Amino acid sequence: MRIAVCDDDKEIRDMFAEKIGKLYPNAALSLFRSGDELFMSAGEPDILLLDIQMPGKNGMETAKELRRKSKNTIIIFVSALDDFVFQAFDVGAFHYLVKPFDEKKFAEVLQNAVKQFEERKKPEYADRKEELPSLMITTGGQHITVRLEEIVYAEVYDRKVILHTVDSDIEYYGKMKELEKKAGDDFYRTHRSFLVNFGFIRKYDATTVYLENGQALMAKQNYSEFVKQYLRYNQRKGKR
Repeated sequence: MRIAVCDDDKEIRDMFAEKIGKLYPNAALSLFRSGDELFMSAGEPDILLLDIQMPGKNGMETAKELRRKSKNTIIIFVSALDDFVFQAFDVGAFHYLVKPFDEKKFAEVLQNAVKQFEERKKPEYADRKEELPSLMITTGGQHITVRLEEIVYAEVYDRKVILHTVDSDIEYYGKMKELEKKAGDDFYRTHRSFLVNFGFIRKYDATTVYLENGQALMAKQNYSEFVKQYLRYNQRKGKR
């Protein structure tokens, strides 16, 4: 497993090196002062801790260039500012750590990243269809990543978007239109207040969509297009 740290501050690089060494002493660790230095190195890291504010090529620009070369590197942004948190999911970031953070939080994020890396090495992973991207949101003062394929449906309530996932409900301030655009063709806006994941539909009629753990309203004018899109979804997924 190859873990890299890209930060222009030597003290920060050394701090991360110490923390990573304690958690994963057998990992191949590389430290870089800039994005350019990272790209001059041989190979690509499996996990990358990436600062955003760096002279020259900043962290977001570095991540975009890295994504053009590799979709596999697990990127964890680390910054004293949360200004770029909503841009982070555009490059498929795994997490966005805001300084300062404690030992427990760092260990939790890194361990989850390692779990994802190890999951990808399993033989059955290669047989899976491409997963949907992740959504990065801010809720309760924390930045969290939600996998779109785990969202059963979303609804708007009291100026908040509520994500009903397979194991929890997550509220955040946002716009359904932006979520709809991010979600893509595997989701459908059945009603101005509801966005459903085709993969969790159990049955439906002209007024309601019944999902595995909830239901959503169906606007009359949306029903015909919904049926067409659902049939296309089933064709894409090889369902009958």
